[in-house]
Amino acid sequence: MSPRTAPGPRRFTLSLLILTVPLLLALLGPLFAGDPGPRAASFTLGGGHWAGTDFVGRDVWRQVLLGGRPVVLTALAATALAYAVALPLGLIAALTHRRWLEELVMRPLDVLLAVPSLLFLLLVAAVLTPDAGGLALLVALVNIPDAVRAVRAATAEAAARPAVEALRMQGETWWRTAIGYVGRSALRTLAADAGVRLTGVLYLVATAAFLGVGAEPDAADWAVMVDRNRTGMFLQPWAVVLPAVLIMALTMGTNLLFDAALTRPDRGPGRDRRGRRPAPDRGDQGPAQDRVPQPGRTPAPPSPTDGPPRAPGRDEKSNPCI
Repeated sequence: MSPRTAPGPRRFTLSLLILTVPLLLALLGPLFAGDPGPRAASFTLGGGHWAGTDFVGRDVWRQVLLGGRPVVLTALAATALAYAVALPLGLIAALTHRRWLEELVMRPLDVLLAVPSLLFLLLVAAVLTPDAGGLALLVALVNIPDAVRAVRAATAEAAARPAVEALRMQGETWWRTAIGYVGRSALRTLAADAGVRLTGVLYLVATAAFLGVGAEPDAADWAVMVDRNRTGMFLQPWAVVLPAVLIMALTMGTNLLFDAALTRPDRGPGRDRRGRRPAPDRGDQGPAQDRVPQPGRTPAPPSPTDGPPRAPGRDEKSNPCI
């Protein structure tokens, strides 16, 4: 299979097509939402509302244009914050030679890891009332233990190589050793984990907003739309189907995009890094006596240094002149 028809590029294109629509609606939708306009009856179709109205008579399409940005920005911020804390902690746990320091970093995270993520969000929401920024902090906090363990597991093998000791003996800084060598060796693994983690964060943010954590009950949010409009699912399904499909496309497209970006072409036997076969070597083919004549080809004339051809069955002893 040629590189042009390999599954990697096709999967990459498919993931971009799936991800482009919800991402553009989330980032650019508020620019085209326009004025709210007068409200109509709840859960109706027509009347200038091609996607119908929601549970309070608002235009569903306008709510869709406004409701994607909170979900996307909160998920991206939570993932970035989680890795901003997890990367240095995981590298410290992998590179340190002090057992007590590794235990000091990892054991408190195990306590937080034992608490289910959604339960932790609900417990905090019962005491506080987090907004979108607070929700991003809470989601980042519950993802830090898993991210630290992933970073430590991905970099532990590279941190034990002799090259790391050589860099230390040369006087290289800790950051140059950790980021420049150890981090680069685990880049593909960490990128794959980031894609899966972003997908999980999107679901967690949407679930929290669905339960009313970090969002107002009537906010323009895709998850809130699914929750508040589910009572009229059979009367006006677009109020639930549109935001639900967009959330699914956003999460599935993100996961497929990271998976396709990290897929290497199949090299196979005798192939280079791009999956292509190397060109045949037309250089020296070895000594003349090792060459095998090809059928249908005239053998090459003997070299002048080889002397005249000898008759079959005669050697030097049969020559009477010697």
